[in-house]
Amino acid sequence: MSEPGVPGQRPDGGRPDGATPPPGPGGPQHYQQFFQYPQWQPPVPPRRTSPAAVVLIVGSVVVVILMALAFLAWGYPGFLREQDVKGVAGARPASSSPSPSPSPTTATTSAPVSLPAGARAPMPKRSKPLADPVTCAFTPEPTSPAPKKVALPPDGPASSSGTVPVSLATSAGDIGLTLDRALAPCTVVNFVSLVKQGFYDGTSCHRLSVTAGLQMLQCGDPVGDGTGGPGYSIRDEVFPELTYGRGVLAMAKTAQPDSGGSQFFLVFGDVEISPEYTVFGSIDDAGLRVLDDVARGGIDPSRPGIGDGSGPPTVPVTFTHVTTP
Repeated sequence: MSEPGVPGQRPDGGRPDGATPPPGPGGPQHYQQFFQYPQWQPPVPPRRTSPAAVVLIVGSVVVVILMALAFLAWGYPGFLREQDVKGVAGARPASSSPSPSPSPTTATTSAPVSLPAGARAPMPKRSKPLADPVTCAFTPEPTSPAPKKVALPPDGPASSSGTVPVSLATSAGDIGLTLDRALAPCTVVNFVSLVKQGFYDGTSCHRLSVTAGLQMLQCGDPVGDGTGGPGYSIRDEVFPELTYGRGVLAMAKTAQPDSGGSQFFLVFGDVEISPEYTVFGSIDDAGLRVLDDVARGGIDPSRPGIGDGSGPPTVPVTFTHVTTP
């Protein structure tokens, strides 16, 4: 008889459930080696996620949520919205606009484009002339590197008198500009620096607007979608008497002050915006005729826009060569 202390065996050698053990050598002992209870093992605690993994997971979720909210707020990032007076800003979206905006009606490529009858608007003038010279300073933006490498314009004194001619040779025709130092001397220094470094050569005008209250062609982005710049920013040179009529050349920027860089806009019609965008020159008559032809071509429906009546022009405008003496 087996010892009563053997696990899994009754004192009479039978099975724990009362059944008769199977015959064979050794009798109950043979049965015992197959029906012993498994040896007890201590419980294994569940594995815990490390703090680093938790931080990584939570961070990824937050990034995805922020990207989704940004997309819902701003839409396609290549353009800015007219509703926030960033219709001529063209560099980067900003959270708010410091002034009320025009509410132009949405234009389509099938609608006729209404242009002024060739009348040139008077150029704005400062009621109080600037000191001569003025001191210029340009701010690098390490987080916004230039797609085309350029050197910063020189800081320091700049004349606030005289003009500088610039010729824009484009795929749509030649456009002549006259830069006016009396209006914006540091902006003129910046533009001339970019021209002489060949920054604008090969770039295209990415945005045309023919809507009432915002009739202009926006250019100067090396990326070609409204998001590019030279890798630095320049100060605004604005004054209350600024207006933006036919023939005016002005700098683009975001809704934030002092955020201009390389993008500019050429006004061929009516532009009703607050005086927040630096005017630094004028467009010649031949250039206005070129702009009129581009405007009559309308917006290219096959390329993405932002639904505000502006977008890439149907008639491409690419700068083949930009020069200045």
